[in-house]
Amino acid sequence: MPAKPPEHFHVDRLATPIGVALLVTDAEGALRCLDWEDHQDRMLLLLRRHYGELTLSAGKVPQSVREPLDRYFAGEIPALAEIPWRTRGTDFQRCVWNALTRIPAGTTLSYGRLAAEIGKPEAVRAVGLANGANPVGVVVPCHRVIGSDGSLTGYGGGLHRKRWLLAHEGAMEVAELRL
Repeated sequence: MPAKPPEHFHVDRLATPIGVALLVTDAEGALRCLDWEDHQDRMLLLLRRHYGELTLSAGKVPQSVREPLDRYFAGEIPALAEIPWRTRGTDFQRCVWNALTRIPAGTTLSYGRLAAEIGKPEAVRAVGLANGANPVGVVVPCHRVIGSDGSLTGYGGGLHRKRWLLAHEGAMEVAELRL
């Protein structure tokens, strides 16, 4: 059986209020990865973990991705739900990522609460690992997950971005969130 050819994706950049976002899309226009220019190495590592061998070339991100992101950063928070995204990952990771999309903007959940929401209350650490392996940041809102003590905990794009995203979305707790 012949080897499967490597995945081919396009990468584009989008200026945002919190830095330049790297947007990786597939041939069908689905967002496969959103990360930050200053975290390009992390983005490439996540892509390799999810897709194995792949090629990236410069290419314009489709309007179906760019336009809702522009609207989101301009304050129209619900626009994120319009963005087509797709990724690989384990069944557990995809379960966590889908659960992330159900956390309403302006709210946060702890890792423990998210684990309970997916019916795996004992899997707090695994939920944290899946959250950290999310390749579609912002759109799959891993930034809405915080520590049980209200601390921001980690964020692949940097805690300054997590704080900004939560404030942008109107998270009531953001004034009390601790670094």
